[in-house]
Amino acid sequence: MKYLKRSLLFGFIVAFSAVEHSDARDVNTAFMAVTGKTRPPIGHVKFCRVNPQQCRSQVSQDRAMALTQARWDELIQINYQVNQAVLPVSDMDLYAQPEVWAFPDRYGDCEDYVLLKRYQLMQAGWPAGSLLITVVRDIDGGGHAVLTVRTDRGDFILDNQEALIKHWTETPYNYLKRQSSKHAGKWVSVADQRDVHALAVTGSTD
Repeated sequence: MKYLKRSLLFGFIVAFSAVEHSDARDVNTAFMAVTGKTRPPIGHVKFCRVNPQQCRSQVSQDRAMALTQARWDELIQINYQVNQAVLPVSDMDLYAQPEVWAFPDRYGDCEDYVLLKRYQLMQAGWPAGSLLITVVRDIDGGGHAVLTVRTDRGDFILDNQEALIKHWTETPYNYLKRQSSKHAGKWVSVADQRDVHALAVTGSTD
């Protein structure tokens, strides 16, 4: 428990200092740039049919969360708990079909981790517009899903493949699209101009 508390404090300090002491270029990339509308993943379309309450318009909630010590602690705690509670398994192995997005019981793939983290954070009082399912490509070109958390100190990523919560620019992914912050059932494209291969080579995501 003492180690966990030290980790929470360390993570909080790192996240805040990363934004407060960034240069002009970093400030400009603190938040992902999004462009126009794009098609939602088929898995999310099917998920919304079963869980329409999770995919409604949320214009009044289109705001980033103020990142306080308590809110940072919540992020770390929920990210850790879900990553530990859910065992990774593919949709084909679990459902005998591809692209099934669902709240996981004990098993799930990357989208299922994201759905559960988003739900638990919303239950803790985070606005839906600050918790956005995001589709990326990893350095090997494979598809992956993470949760983008919009805060007043930048966009942070909750990932089932990474224990630490990182600023989006510190991750080795190519960001493709994410949920709209104004409507949970709509999606927008992400304009990711970073050189993710350079990030991986330099080790800046360690």
